[in-house]
Amino acid sequence: MDAILKTFFNFEIMAGVLPNLIVTGLKNTIILASGATAIGLCFGLVLAMMAVSRRAWLRWPASIYIDLFRGLPAILTIFLVGQGLPLAGIRPFGTSSYPYGIIALGLITAAYISEIFRSGIQGIHHGQMEAARALGMPYLTAMRIVVVPQGIRNVLPALTNQFIGTIKDSSLVYLLGFTVMERELYRIGQDVAQRTGNMSALIAAGVMYLIITVPLTHLVNRLDRRLKEGKAQAALEEAPSPAVTGGVAA
Repeated sequence: MDAILKTFFNFEIMAGVLPNLIVTGLKNTIILASGATAIGLCFGLVLAMMAVSRRAWLRWPASIYIDLFRGLPAILTIFLVGQGLPLAGIRPFGTSSYPYGIIALGLITAAYISEIFRSGIQGIHHGQMEAARALGMPYLTAMRIVVVPQGIRNVLPALTNQFIGTIKDSSLVYLLGFTVMERELYRIGQDVAQRTGNMSALIAAGVMYLIITVPLTHLVNRLDRRLKEGKAQAALEEAPSPAVTGGVAA
């Protein structure tokens, strides 16, 4: 038991690595996840619009992209983008691997977010589109003003959940070989663990991940409950009253 405690819960090692985890690791983890999510939101919305298009030449490329990036392991995509592009002579960011990590995570995130957006858009009753078109709105305008905003509102919990997944996936970019000041939480914990032969630094890194993800998880649950309560209330308000359904005989 003492050996387990010393290996995983050495508080001296934890205290020593904590400042670096907070100052460097936490900052870079948030930057990586936020940057990837921003790319995923923009590109994912475009993919979702293509996926629900009535034109096959738009649907097929979106479907291929989504299947490809959802089917490949995240670590393989990160390696192919972060190491493959520089090897192929494509170096728009110079020698820094940091932007490649964000782009790789963003491409992966876009595939998942596009499916979230697609389900939200298709979950909107077709009467909304018909009403907008009856008012003279072009198809794209109706999608932009009427359908898409409602669809996004319905999938906010799923989008938040995807952001949590991206935060955890950011630990995979360590293989790109970031500099000391570019390291995220996992890489800092791993470096200390390898140097000391003790897992306590990784436990400390895990605690930092939990500090980020657990509140977000509760936020997802709260958003989900509020949306369900709102839908239930709307259904009650739209339901006909007994006096109307019962007729004069009541």
